[in-house]
Amino acid sequence: MKNFLLLELAALLTVGSVCSCAQKDDSTDAAAARALTERIIPGSARSFVFETLPADTADFFTLRSEGRKIVIGGNNANSMAVGLNHYLKYYCHVNIGWFAWDKGTMPKALPKVETPVRISARVPERFFLNYCTYGYTMPWWGWKEWEHFIDWMALNGINLPLAITGQESIWYQVWTEMGLTDEEVRSYFTGPAHLPWHRMLNIDRWGGPLPKSWLEGQEALQKQIVARERELNMKPVLPAFAGHVPPELKRIFPNAKIERMSDWAGFALEDYPWFLDPEDILFPVIQKRFLDKEIEIYGTDHIYGIDIFNEMIPKSWDPDYLAGVSKGVYESLAAADPAATWLQMTWLFYNERKYWFEGDSDERVKAFLTSYPAEKSILLDYYCERMEVWRKTDCYYGVPFIWCYLGNFGGNTFLAGNIQEISGLIEGTFAEAGPNFRGLGSTLEGFDCNPFMYQFIFEKAWDVPQHRNLDEYADALAWSRAGVDSEEARAAWKELFDEIYIQRSVPGHSPVMNLRPSFNRSSSYHSSVKFNYENEKLREVVTHLLAAGGKGPSYEFDLVNITRQYLSNDFEQRFAAYKEAYEKGDTEAMKARKEELLGIFDTLDELLASQPYFLVGKWIADARAWGADASESDYFESNARNLLTSWGDRGNLLTDYADRSWAGLVGTYYKGRWELFFNAVEQALAAGEKLEGAREEQMLEAMKDFEYAWWAERPGTFSATPTGNPVELVRKVFE
Repeated sequence: MKNFLLLELAALLTVGSVCSCAQKDDSTDAAAARALTERIIPGSARSFVFETLPADTADFFTLRSEGRKIVIGGNNANSMAVGLNHYLKYYCHVNIGWFAWDKGTMPKALPKVETPVRISARVPERFFLNYCTYGYTMPWWGWKEWEHFIDWMALNGINLPLAITGQESIWYQVWTEMGLTDEEVRSYFTGPAHLPWHRMLNIDRWGGPLPKSWLEGQEALQKQIVARERELNMKPVLPAFAGHVPPELKRIFPNAKIERMSDWAGFALEDYPWFLDPEDILFPVIQKRFLDKEIEIYGTDHIYGIDIFNEMIPKSWDPDYLAGVSKGVYESLAAADPAATWLQMTWLFYNERKYWFEGDSDERVKAFLTSYPAEKSILLDYYCERMEVWRKTDCYYGVPFIWCYLGNFGGNTFLAGNIQEISGLIEGTFAEAGPNFRGLGSTLEGFDCNPFMYQFIFEKAWDVPQHRNLDEYADALAWSRAGVDSEEARAAWKELFDEIYIQRSVPGHSPVMNLRPSFNRSSSYHSSVKFNYENEKLREVVTHLLAAGGKGPSYEFDLVNITRQYLSNDFEQRFAAYKEAYEKGDTEAMKARKEELLGIFDTLDELLASQPYFLVGKWIADARAWGADASESDYFESNARNLLTSWGDRGNLLTDYADRSWAGLVGTYYKGRWELFFNAVEQALAAGEKLEGAREEQMLEAMKDFEYAWWAERPGTFSATPTGNPVELVRKVFE
């Protein structure tokens, strides 16, 4: 064992060159932009010409017309893609969404660019994704979904995407080569949808062991992902070693400083993660072993995501200890790859702010962030719409940072996004932050139902004239999303901007109907159901959109999405009337309100089924597709159902954290819980009692049994393809 460590440490001291992706010549950039255009708008692709222009101090694109051709120039393929998207939005009025089905119809004749355009990036870095997105949205994606999504990222100028798919395959090789068994390693991993929280050092084992077929399939997918991202001038942010180890490693290295971390979200002791002290001599050994294999298989752009103490408590808050940890992590990274830059999220400074900013002092934060070279660091200011950490830390002490909009927790389905405030915060950062302000990004937990907010964020990274006046931007958005030039569509989007999109997203931003029923505060985690507008405002918006006579997938999605929120809000208001009748003992009124409430579930389920975005059947079908046999498909389906409902074991603290209004979920799972609730209320009243005390506890236990059965026993089958006419279904709601 001693010789093994000496050999590994010697290897760290003899660092050779690190593999990287090759530099592309100009023709390759133009070819990549052409290929993207053929994938996105195949019928119009021949009308576009791409040219690579000499690099400037910032990324930029140009637009001009030459005869019937649209000429798009730029310093690289990514910039050209932004130029293409700009032309599609503001000349063709076509929206390209982040799902492949969300593409508008191109005009028969392409509009001319009457005056040549040149637009530059305001910041060099544009970051996207969150560890959680890989659980709440992307765990079951195949190449079809990824290929379009990478194109969408390029169209929106993203050049720093988080790329953490397939890392378990690398870890499997590392751990087995170090002496762990196949069963020990695969059982150390969680189920697929829960892997983000395993990767963030929150939980181990729950939902495992991972099938070997999953490891192999994800490795193959990651190779495709990073290759395409690099083709489009992105620098994939790869994972590196953050100290997370299987506890069985102590069998092989009994003297290693491996300790169990604190609990997280109420998981059992056996699911607690284990952490190797960065000052242990084994830490750089594992770091090099992992990076060598990762680089060999996936290549590298030398930017690595490492996050320690995420929603966890360090064993000491002493600034010297915190500095020693971060320094040790960085030095292990630099020893394995001398060109490495460490990227980390600063969510921990917000989430555990009472510890990191104890007594309003930032001494602990400063010690942690300044123990290694600032030029080798990038920080993600993770939740800026709620708290800009850069303002609490003297602009991060000169360490480069990216301002990020989070915007969604758990993939919850709720209209939210404070667009006016966000625009002001971003402009304030441009005006007041120091030169270490390097970029804009988004750290959404799941692809939510407010997609335009994320396109808006990334447009703010460019000097786009339409962003200088939000009224003009809303008008342009109305045309591209409705697919028609209409005063009615503009009126709808003005009302959305002025009346609806004025509140930030918060954890548990969910309709009442998606949460465990209760006459008191919901027992669902962080439930927040408040909306700060009159629900009839949404009726007005839908009335305008219907009058606009729009067309295309974005128009239909908006109609369904806004009507979904209207029905959800209506449910809350009708439930308030049911509760009032209950308190008065008015059983006739209760019965009438109950029928109305259950009817909303049926209406909403039918409406949601018209949109591919809102189908639990597709989520389940995509999960099952990863199975090598029927048994594995059943395993993946259970894991997929669990994340959306219980999140973990029966009655887990995070139950409903990932709730969403999807067809199938609404009609079976959420409706089923409310039927249990109504029955319990009626039984209590029949006995001359209230639903409280032991009766309420009994109901809650029955509800937990129902929740468990829905994901563990997998009742019901659900369509993976949309049904019904969305426009007619919306009209039916408002008749």
